Amino acid sequence: MLHKKAAVQTVEVKKPLRVRLKNELVQNKYIYILAIPVILYYLIFCYGPMCGIVIAFKQYTPSSGLFGGEWVGLRYFKEFFSSMYCYRLIRNTLLISFYGVLIAFPAPIVFALLLNEVQGSKFKKTIQTVTYLPHFISLVVICGMIMDFFSTNGIVTKVIHALGGPQVNYLGDAKYFRTIYIATDIWQGVGWGSIIYLAALAGIDQELYEAAVIDGAGRWKQMLHVTLPGLAPTIIIMLIMRIGQVMSVGYEKIILLYNPSTYETADVISSFVYRRGLGNSFEYSYTTAVGLFQSVVNLVLLVGANAVSRKFTDTSLY
Repeated sequence: MLHKKAAVQTVEVKKPLRVRLKNELVQNKYIYILAIPVILYYLIFCYGPMCGIVIAFKQYTPSSGLFGGEWVGLRYFKEFFSSMYCYRLIRNTLLISFYGVLIAFPAPIVFALLLNEVQGSKFKKTIQTVTYLPHFISLVVICGMIMDFFSTNGIVTKVIHALGGPQVNYLGDAKYFRTIYIATDIWQGVGWGSIIYLAALAGIDQELYEAAVIDGAGRWKQMLHVTLPGLAPTIIIMLIMRIGQVMSVGYEKIILLYNPSTYETADVISSFVYRRGLGNSFEYSYTTAVGLFQSVVNLVLLVGANAVSRKFTDTSLY
């Protein structure tokens, strides 16, 4: 004879949102207190200035105030897209960013993988210290060094000349600017950028390596089947964030290295905005419109890259 057992169902009474929020704040109050400066930073310096976007659609002057001035709609956007500089700026920005993603982005990953194979701790620490140093040097000093290195009598120029290349001022020639920019970016950031990948490597379960050794895998196969899959989530997240900055080539280094003779390959959207907005023109509304276009494209690329990653992998920003 079959006996049926009655299932006892326990119904949890869901607490009101106000009570749950209060309990959360009480339980983790110190964490939220520590988060206050970070929240204030983003509110004041990131979200607050977004109110200024409105001047992209107005004929803004400092005397008229942020919400004063005549409403002009999309006039400044049309002016930018019909200008002679539009194609050059977008082309230069995309090319420098593309080369950065293609060449500079993998450099810290490769460096971290190589450094992870180094056995001697003293040698490893020495290499890390030497490669970290350029990150901590002021950008102005770095750019001064680059200008000296690639001048007509610079050390890099002399090395290139000894190898059969021309002895010229490379920063004065537009065709060499992008190469110098990307190469020096790698020099500046390869050590510092490798830190996050070294941290990810340290978090890989060592038992996986032991199992791979038992299966007869050498160092190369261990890297392919254990190390790279372990690094993949970190690489994907960093790549998504990098794609979200494709249109935001930093103007600081550009304006410190370029000159009118290299505008053809060096002038990007951010440097153009700086020059037109804070240079002699003071075209605040026009440059705000250009900057807004740049930010919207970055947002679209970020959301698109995240959607693609979420569809084909298990890793995404949200």
